[in-house]
Amino acid sequence: MPKQTPPVKKNETVTVTFEDLTHEGDGVGKVDGYPLFVPYGLPGEKARVKVVKVKKNFGFGKLMDVEEESGDRVTPPCPVYYQCGGCQLQHMSYSRQLTMKKNQVENVMKKIGHLEHVPVHEPIGMEEPWRYRNKIQIPVGEKENGELKTGFYQKRSHNIIDMESCLIQDETNDGMVAAVRRIATDLGIEAYDEESHRGVLRHIMVRTGQVTGDIMVVLITRTKELPHKDGLIEQIKEAYPGVKSIVHNVNRDKTNVILGKETTVVYGDEYIYDSIGDIRFMISAQSFYQVNPTQTKTLYDKALEYADLRGGETVVDAYCGIGTISLFMAKAAKKVYGVEVVGEAVKDAKKNARLNHIDNVEFYKGKAEEVMPWWRGQGLRPDVIVVDPPRKGCDEALLASMLEMEPERIVYVSCNPSTLARDLRILEDGGYETKEVQPVDQFPQTNHIECVTWLVKK
Repeated sequence: MPKQTPPVKKNETVTVTFEDLTHEGDGVGKVDGYPLFVPYGLPGEKARVKVVKVKKNFGFGKLMDVEEESGDRVTPPCPVYYQCGGCQLQHMSYSRQLTMKKNQVENVMKKIGHLEHVPVHEPIGMEEPWRYRNKIQIPVGEKENGELKTGFYQKRSHNIIDMESCLIQDETNDGMVAAVRRIATDLGIEAYDEESHRGVLRHIMVRTGQVTGDIMVVLITRTKELPHKDGLIEQIKEAYPGVKSIVHNVNRDKTNVILGKETTVVYGDEYIYDSIGDIRFMISAQSFYQVNPTQTKTLYDKALEYADLRGGETVVDAYCGIGTISLFMAKAAKKVYGVEVVGEAVKDAKKNARLNHIDNVEFYKGKAEEVMPWWRGQGLRPDVIVVDPPRKGCDEALLASMLEMEPERIVYVSCNPSTLARDLRILEDGGYETKEVQPVDQFPQTNHIECVTWLVKK
């Protein structure tokens, strides 16, 4: 067989018509059958593309200009969209974003899960797909004139794109970041420099309660001391008199991890509060709490519908976090058992149960795949198991434990369609039938999609 040579060369400019989108939202165009992946290209568009990387079976291109535009192309409202790596889909109409996400879920169901028969519903989108995030954590840098700047990183780099506003953030978060940046600049507080591992202020984090309006500011520094602490606190309170909590977090490590292990409340309360539906939550600087509570309510309502609780059931919630799903389920079940590996989250879950006067739920610290077989040995037979794992999906041992427990129904909440499809295949082979998948768009303008899936015992 003669060796196939790609039909394009690096730095060559070619004209392509985009046929499809990748899971990341890049346009797919072909030259003599050879795929080129091109950011910001949309299906149906004819465009001039510069080839930037050539591999054996595919290449990457840069969009130079669009000769024939798609009706789905829109002007991104964010002025730094094309530099910033935070959002990927602002150039695409919202209806097209939802179509792309549905196609992504259907593709992995077929290709990875071999579940062609499973219905994937239209994604539930947002009426207003902007300003939905209740938490911002943004790196701090310095301009040449010594002023501080804040912004997300440029794609595939650690260059901070100086930005005044982020259109998917709650406006309070934006205003708060701007205020802290201005105050810290006036007080002469230095930004952290990750190259030299010197300087002070690494990140600013702001959390807001969407329902309550509570505000928490977290200042993350390399140094144990927070310079000009008193002045900083007073000026933040002057700028935002409603601020409920100011927290200092120390991260001395040379790392991409944002929060360090030392946290001190320097003003106000350790927690702020928010509600999803009629359940209240305490949120600390370290708490994992859903960033889009509006869509989380939609997601959990669907999970509750799939759990089909009538009041007499026992539910196990693996990966229970701070108890968000557990508490929703407890309102309708006889008993809920939550398990979570992060100790702080388990403490928060117990506090949240007390806060809501919910006493038919128990939380345990440990790996679900180790705790669940022990529960089974104690005679626990759940009617429903709920899982909401991280992006890497469920541990194989956990899937085995779920199958051994033989619940009537499994509700699988997922933030990664690929690992969801892989895990559903294992559950299907273990005796469960996947009834349907409901995508919920928690993250408009980005390529992420959440799904909630309903399985029943065959």
